[in-house]
Amino acid sequence: MKSTGPSTFDATAITTLPVQDSNTEGRNCLGRYRKFILLILTLNIISAALFIGLTNRPVFDDPYNIVDVQRYAHTGFSIATVLSQQNPPGPSSFLWMAIGVRLLGGEVLRDARIAALVSWVILSVGVLVGARFGRFPRIWYGALLATLIFPHSVTATGTVLTEGPALVFAVLGSLAWIEFISRTRPTASCLLLGMLGGLSMGIAVTCRQYYLALLPAAGFFALLQSRRLASIEKFRWSLGVILSLILASVPVILLVMVWRGISSPGMATGTSYDMWQAGVGLNVFRPAAAAFYSCLYLVPLAFPVLWRVHHQTRRRPLLVASLGGIVVAYFGSFLLQPGPLDKLVRAASRLPHGDFVLLALIATLTIYTAIAIGRLLWNEREHVMSCPPLLFALLAIGFFIGEQLGVGGNLPLYDRYLLQFAPFFGVVAFSLSPRLTRYRLLAFAAFSVISHVMLWRYAFGT
Repeated sequence: MKSTGPSTFDATAITTLPVQDSNTEGRNCLGRYRKFILLILTLNIISAALFIGLTNRPVFDDPYNIVDVQRYAHTGFSIATVLSQQNPPGPSSFLWMAIGVRLLGGEVLRDARIAALVSWVILSVGVLVGARFGRFPRIWYGALLATLIFPHSVTATGTVLTEGPALVFAVLGSLAWIEFISRTRPTASCLLLGMLGGLSMGIAVTCRQYYLALLPAAGFFALLQSRRLASIEKFRWSLGVILSLILASVPVILLVMVWRGISSPGMATGTSYDMWQAGVGLNVFRPAAAAFYSCLYLVPLAFPVLWRVHHQTRRRPLLVASLGGIVVAYFGSFLLQPGPLDKLVRAASRLPHGDFVLLALIATLTIYTAIAIGRLLWNEREHVMSCPPLLFALLAIGFFIGEQLGVGGNLPLYDRYLLQFAPFFGVVAFSLSPRLTRYRLLAFAAFSVISHVMLWRYAFGT
């Protein structure tokens, strides 16, 4: 393939990933991934379990979410309970935690938290087992690593948040569906895997509606894949894909029919919260904020890529990024959303122009990273097209950003929402650079520490 300029893209990171790691080096690499995954997962579980045992009071979003969990646990699942739901997310995550409350039969808050913790264990075990028998183990292991060290992951593990159950269905469904669709001659067992994957992605949407981006991403991905098949293979493959997408759409259609919209009636009418209201509308600032935060969280995950950019090609992107950083800092009030970055910038405001300078520097690094990744992806676009997890992840992130245009109301885009797409950020980062370098591990360790601090500050009332 002809390149439009010097490329330092590690082609082997893509070309070796679509096949099972069968050699000694590959097995050793996967062993390192599993070791770090188990280490981080164990630390997260211990931290969350201690928090659950020692902090028996509602914190963060517990007071809001526990209301719906308790309603489903006590009155069961019905159209009436779905219509009376208070919170904007779909009912499936609340049902997950309500089932935990019913099974454990203890105190509601603690049991709901335990159910959320269990979802993270199931997610991790599911990825470790599923990816091991698939064609893209290192990519999915990297996606799991990125998710476990994300700043909000431990908070979602130890409190009554909906992200854990949603990630179970979204990630495992995507993993299964991509394994199915990447095979041009699917067997009966592979077709079953595709059906289950499609249904799981649909259920993920009924957990967190932002996962609606998975459905158009899957449809567009299938269209691109179909163009690479010979006509004699297309019919059976296309039939399986269509059936899987129909199954993915069924839970979403049922929820929309019951709610008469994509958000809960309580949220749409503004009765759920005193200050916030959300629904279908037009918002030109949310896509910009979503794109900025998506690129921001790619920085620590994908920064090894930056060192492979030739120094002679850095000047123009660095100039563009610097100018963009100044623009972002100027419009910071529109782009900054509630979360760690917002608090960090506010803390810097104690110094003269500190908030402007800090945000400009962070935005410059973020934009430069986005440019570098974009150039590498473009220069190696044939490899991108031949790596299904990477292509699907890019489409999912793109549609997630695009769907923000239709989110009306005044509900902020909390950067915690980006946790839902952390696995796909991980897929992109580890497709570009699969190595667990010392610097990458240091960045992961820092992110993990931040994640634990963000949970335990609630134990001390900060």
